[in-house]
Amino acid sequence: MSESEFNELIDQTFSALEMALDDVDADIDYETSGGVLTVVFENASRLVFSRQPPTRQLWLAARAGGFHFAYDDEAGDWRDTRQGQLFRPFVVEQMQVQGNVGFAWI
Repeated sequence: MSESEFNELIDQTFSALEMALDDVDADIDYETSGGVLTVVFENASRLVFSRQPPTRQLWLAARAGGFHFAYDDEAGDWRDTRQGQLFRPFVVEQMQVQGNVGFAWI
């Protein structure tokens, strides 16, 4: 995957995530800056999503740890490089566990 293809996929992912966050009925804030999307929950905890062009990965920092996702063309989603979990269901889970926020994004 070229760097421009990677950046386009990240932009699409961040945009879809932001649209889904706008539909959440909870007090959360988010901000995108310099290739990083930070979600701040009412309990002050954060999820930090960042693009990693050198590795063509999307990284997520959460209370549960740091997770690296590579794009899986067959799945049409990012896949965790260690556990094999798909990105969208994993984000939904982390939103619930970390922020106690119901989040529909699959």
